[in-house]
Amino acid sequence: MASPEIEALTQALARLPGLGPRSARRAVLHLLKKRELALAPLRRALEAVEQTLSTCQLCGNVDTVDPCGICTDPRRDARALCVVEDVSDLWALDKSRLFPGRFHVLGGRLSALEGVRPEDLAIDALVGRVAAGGIDEVVLAMNATLEGQTTAHYIAERLERFPVRLTQLAHGLPVGGELDYLDEGTLAQALRARRPVG
Repeated sequence: MASPEIEALTQALARLPGLGPRSARRAVLHLLKKRELALAPLRRALEAVEQTLSTCQLCGNVDTVDPCGICTDPRRDARALCVVEDVSDLWALDKSRLFPGRFHVLGGRLSALEGVRPEDLAIDALVGRVAAGGIDEVVLAMNATLEGQTTAHYIAERLERFPVRLTQLAHGLPVGGELDYLDEGTLAQALRARRPVG
């Protein structure tokens, strides 16, 4: 049987997304076996992040500096703003290196069932950024869920009085997807967003 300290570490890791009790136990055993190569560097990295972690006051990204590296990067197109639900969405889009602009993190999505209202999200801050000027396009990169699309629609209504181009990520057929495996909603969106060939 593991000591209370090791059990506490296992339980802490098991609370992380994607890790259950068994995966956490395997991770702890690996850390203990590779103490010098894995445990000590992990401890140092966690301590460093804990001491320097901050939320960017401009966009809502999580970084070790405020404003974050994306907001201060002079190579970024300040005229294009991509609105995402969470920091994980920002990181995924930024990793693709396909969007040259800046971001705005809402901190969630509207949800009547979960009691998330517009004032619970960074929507007013987004409207303020657009109202300040200098933004030509706002890309609504919400998840393809009912709540995500409701949030995108609400934001579009809030921004319609400003002279910005509102765009939304395309939804529909995934590359390599087979029609008979797709749900009706995905197929319907793909048909609505069809475009000319050639």
